Amino acid sequence: MGTQYVYFFGAGKADGNAKMKELLGGKGANLAEMTAIGLPVPAGFTITTEVCTEYYKNNQQYPAPLAADVEANLARVEALMGKKFGDAKNPLLVSVRSGARASMPGMMDTILNLGLNDTTVQGIIAQSGDERFAYDAYRRFVQMYSDVVMGMHKDELEHLLERKKDARGAHLDTELAASDWKELVAEFKAKIKATLGVDFPEDPKEQLWGAIGAVFGSWMNQRAITYRKLNNIPAEWGTAVNVQSMVFGNMGDDCATGVAFTRDPSTGENYFYGEYLVNAQGEDVVAGIRTPQPINRAKYKPGDLPSMEEVLPECYEQLVQIRDILERHYKDMQDIEFTIEKGILYMLQCRSGKRTAKAAIKIAVDMVAEGLIDEKTAVLRVAPSQLDQLLHPSLDPKAEKKVIAKGLPASPGAAAGEVVFTADEAESAAKLGHKVILVRVETSPEDIHGMHAAQGILTARGGMTSHAAVVARGMGKCCVAGCGDIKVDYHAGQFVAKDGTVIKKGDVITLDGSTGEVMKGSVPMVAAGVGGDFATVMAWVDKFRRMKVRANADTPHDAKTARDFGAEGIGLCRTEHMFFEADRIAAVREMILSADLEGRKKALAKILPMQKGDFKGLFREMKGLPVTIRLLDPPLHEFLPQEDKDIDALSATMGVSAQTLKHKVEFLHEFNPMLGHRGCRLGVTFPEIYDMQVQAIMEAACELVKDEGFQIVPEIMIPLVAVTKELSIMRANAVAVCEDVQKRYGVKVDYLIGTMIELPRAAITADSIATEADFFSFGTNDLTQTTFGLSRDDAGKFLPFYVENGILEDDPFVTLDQNGVGALVRMGCEKGRLTRPNIKLGICGEHGGDPASVIFCDSVGLDYVSCSPFRVPIARLAAAHATLNAQAAAPAAKGAAAGKGSDAQQQPVAGA
Repeated sequence: MGTQYVYFFGAGKADGNAKMKELLGGKGANLAEMTAIGLPVPAGFTITTEVCTEYYKNNQQYPAPLAADVEANLARVEALMGKKFGDAKNPLLVSVRSGARASMPGMMDTILNLGLNDTTVQGIIAQSGDERFAYDAYRRFVQMYSDVVMGMHKDELEHLLERKKDARGAHLDTELAASDWKELVAEFKAKIKATLGVDFPEDPKEQLWGAIGAVFGSWMNQRAITYRKLNNIPAEWGTAVNVQSMVFGNMGDDCATGVAFTRDPSTGENYFYGEYLVNAQGEDVVAGIRTPQPINRAKYKPGDLPSMEEVLPECYEQLVQIRDILERHYKDMQDIEFTIEKGILYMLQCRSGKRTAKAAIKIAVDMVAEGLIDEKTAVLRVAPSQLDQLLHPSLDPKAEKKVIAKGLPASPGAAAGEVVFTADEAESAAKLGHKVILVRVETSPEDIHGMHAAQGILTARGGMTSHAAVVARGMGKCCVAGCGDIKVDYHAGQFVAKDGTVIKKGDVITLDGSTGEVMKGSVPMVAAGVGGDFATVMAWVDKFRRMKVRANADTPHDAKTARDFGAEGIGLCRTEHMFFEADRIAAVREMILSADLEGRKKALAKILPMQKGDFKGLFREMKGLPVTIRLLDPPLHEFLPQEDKDIDALSATMGVSAQTLKHKVEFLHEFNPMLGHRGCRLGVTFPEIYDMQVQAIMEAACELVKDEGFQIVPEIMIPLVAVTKELSIMRANAVAVCEDVQKRYGVKVDYLIGTMIELPRAAITADSIATEADFFSFGTNDLTQTTFGLSRDDAGKFLPFYVENGILEDDPFVTLDQNGVGALVRMGCEKGRLTRPNIKLGICGEHGGDPASVIFCDSVGLDYVSCSPFRVPIARLAAAHATLNAQAAAPAAKGAAAGKGSDAQQQPVAGA
């Protein structure tokens, strides 16, 4: 039997099921599943994602059997519905929709009412007895088809519609009569012919194949490409196409259409949340053209329009039952679309609902309490990348604020920035480092790049299920939607609030996505709290993950923040940051400018007590947890002034001639300092610098052990090792200093001496280097630079182009390059363990907070990752995902891998 390219669903039977998302896409798989469990789903069929893949591989040609398969399944739909596609008297109309395996709301194209022409519209009039409805459906079809399939800009026909409404004195589309719609259909077709030079297709079969091609084509439109990049969705997945019998929510007052979530997607609260419109088609709800009405009275506010619970109570009760069925069946919050035709409810879609981080956590915790899911499933339900939202600030409740407007609280959080009115402006301003708020009458999928660049989004129209609201929630962006209190004027580059306040492009406003308030100016914010349900989920996270998470922290304040976020130690303390402090930079410069060893030692003696104080502060905050301290890394010229005026000022302060200073600066200048006299190369040539730092570390540890009863195992890290002999020399020096300090204090302190693997040669020769190292910490920032031959400071000029054009899948400084840099990390781990089986392994580059990179680190068996304090929860959750997914993929390996390589099991090396 050949490949099955088309899967049927209808009348309680379906060829597919919910587990077939890779083949049928999310929409098609769930339409099949809803059909099979007995929900009222209009009959249809799904063309698989394999067709999309072959379509692009074969120069946009379909597989040979597809035409016959579509014809056969269309006949099954006709038989089930008792109508015939293209029939003059009893026509079947269909919708054609996309459906990728990952939800991409609004990014790809949809065509409704397909099959209408000047003949079949008469059949629809005869069926419905409503000429106005028939011609309204016809003009909608012409508008959508001309835009999506024929490539005509939708504004061209929208202008004709607005002109017709003005001529009739109509404010809403619903106020136009049948004759108006009939005239518009003719005017639309004439405009299409005049603009495009071709006739609007009358043959329903031609319409169908045009629509199928357009949906496959939309997989590669710019907004879909942008969305895929932002959400790490591979292009090779492709989209399915769903062809489904039309049901109509715009045939009268006993008809409606709506979108709902089985729980609140912003807060996670367990109540039925959604909007609907009487006498409307699906796009009317999300387009913001009409104000949607709530589906129930659970959150009713004075002034709200009547709810579906009141207007269509029987259908509402049926919808509530379906809500419960879907949650029990899928064991997750669902995003559903429905239509009511002549009092009969139909389900058009269900999918796992997009939700904010706050909602994801609450839903996960509540569903565990309700017995729907277990703790492991709850942890996997929260995406690590989402947690960033929870760590964003909210408005300071004590701050003064000038509220100028209020809309719908569409996506929580707070944001402040300069107002811009187009997506391109938002993107351009963000590239210059500006924080912006994107203000639109309503957003469309074409705005996706600007929404991503903006701090927050404000729209004048649209409900809680509008494009702006759904996409903003998925991105974790603050959003206030449907703000009828503002009037946006793109031409003038401003909006006017109801109170008369004029906000121009470039003015600063603040949004509160939790209340819907819009404020003039920048309102102070406070850090987010991480208690309650968040703490519950993170406790589960820590129960399941294997890998430890530390923080990169250079000050006691950063260390405390890291502890508050659950860090299990410090994986990187950059001691050079301490050298730049105002109270010690003079001593550092004195050391650099000294002509001999004695002069350098004298200057270093001034720095020693300051460094000791720094390390004491870190050790105290970490309360016995491991602290890895990297000895001085940057080249010395970075500590000297470069500008003449700064050199003159230093000359006056230090009593050294400006000419002498200039000569020293010129002598230390390097053409490529990244590969210059830095790291352990400094320690080899100026061992007194590292000796001072090691002394400060050990004196701090000995004093805390002796005076305050601390248990401390300092980890001393030698940076930029390329040759084993470098580390051998540095280790011997460090051991000598450590032993001397312990002898003076009469205290025994265990310690580890290791190195940062940040050069390809170090990874390749890791088996040799491990003879001198108690631990490796992979410095993936520099390892990426040295592997690619890229400078982080300069690569920004071209890396975005590389990513946009598919030369690189991701920016390698954001997500670890697993095939290249990752291969070196894997090699370093394997070779290091050959020589020293219990060697402690971690990474401390920025990749330690990137979820995909964390999962890779777990796969190569690292003991820990280290990241910035605010990314610690993200790394903890990603580490738990890595463990749970690995267990699911290889149950047999679960016992062997459990508990391997934790910090607690690593034995420190005392002395040598």
